[in-house]
Amino acid sequence: MIKRKLSEKIIDLSKKFPSVTIAGPRQSGKTTLVKDIFKNYAYISLEDPDEREFAIADPKGFLKRFSSGVILDEIQRTPVLLSYIQGIIDKEYVPGRFIITGSNQFYLMKNITQTLAGRTAIVNLLPFSLTELLEKPAINIFDLTDITDIGYIENIYGKPPLRLEEYLFRGFYPPIHDKRLEPKDWLSAYYRTYVERDVREITNIGNIETFYRFIQLCAGRCGQMLNLSSLASDAGISHTTAKNWISALQASFIVHVMPPHFSNFSKRIIKSPKLYFLDTGLLCYLLRIRKAEDILFNSMKGQIFENFVFLEFYKFFTNIGEIPPLYFWRDRTGHEIDFIIDTGKKLIPVEAKSGETVVNSFFDGLNYFKSLDKDANISKTGILINGGDAFYIRNGNLALPWYYI
Repeated sequence: MIKRKLSEKIIDLSKKFPSVTIAGPRQSGKTTLVKDIFKNYAYISLEDPDEREFAIADPKGFLKRFSSGVILDEIQRTPVLLSYIQGIIDKEYVPGRFIITGSNQFYLMKNITQTLAGRTAIVNLLPFSLTELLEKPAINIFDLTDITDIGYIENIYGKPPLRLEEYLFRGFYPPIHDKRLEPKDWLSAYYRTYVERDVREITNIGNIETFYRFIQLCAGRCGQMLNLSSLASDAGISHTTAKNWISALQASFIVHVMPPHFSNFSKRIIKSPKLYFLDTGLLCYLLRIRKAEDILFNSMKGQIFENFVFLEFYKFFTNIGEIPPLYFWRDRTGHEIDFIIDTGKKLIPVEAKSGETVVNSFFDGLNYFKSLDKDANISKTGILINGGDAFYIRNGNLALPWYYI
């Protein structure tokens, strides 16, 4: 079993909170992880019809079976249990008594915040990060701009066994790697088995083919600003429907809508969010990319790579139990930064370039952004993540290869 970086955070939280909730997309490894961490706990899957029926019909009797630690898997299937768990916790505060998992943010968070607010810690488990898959330590994002010993970093990481395109195409869902499955076959089944089902549970979909066209259009807009009116028009649906479907995809951990950074560096900043997918393999499947080599010649190569970089940063923060402080910045004159990482002390600007050869123009956006406000908390070092092996410091900017994040 590949060690998950979120494990340490979950163990720590279970010593402080009576309940820990692990949310995340289906097949991201939640069940495997909690079973490994809490080996002596009872395990109940609420996808099991018999267990679900028992929990709904007699929640008190259902929970009475467990005098000590229990894992309740996919609890969004039986939200009625949460009120009774609240009563048990309020009566006797025992750290780590309930370990809860769920794969539907909409119903899970709605019921958790209503009943277990202040009683449960909440973390998100996404598919593998690259460093997890390679079983390497993650670079601390907070120290990203302080890297000076390039030789030391090179010795720790080295080049991965597969090419960049292979990782982008396969994505990072555990079953593809654990069972060595063909990505396009598994992702096709995943889409029809889970994505359509979960979205249908959240919102009414009249025509599944229209929805499939909609999500493909979303894939074609990854890394771009989200224009719901344009998206709705191209999909042949209403603006309201497009908004509801995007929300459903977010609730199912399929997409993420990243907000712009609103610091007043310019009164002409763009305020629309950007759209990303939470797995590059699923993104490639929706773009109908049939093999890894096709990415090299695909017009979406840059956006797929940018999506990958976003995910590695996003997973770093979710793996330490934090809400990712990730933003982008763009003004109306065309200047933009792919990512702004708000560390609390400074803003780190990051550009993602899929090219293997780094040219001076790649740093233009970083240099412009750093010059906007001399008094602001903008990092003096910009970060360029590239699709090749370039690793050096140039004019106050740090170029890093894709496999060092």
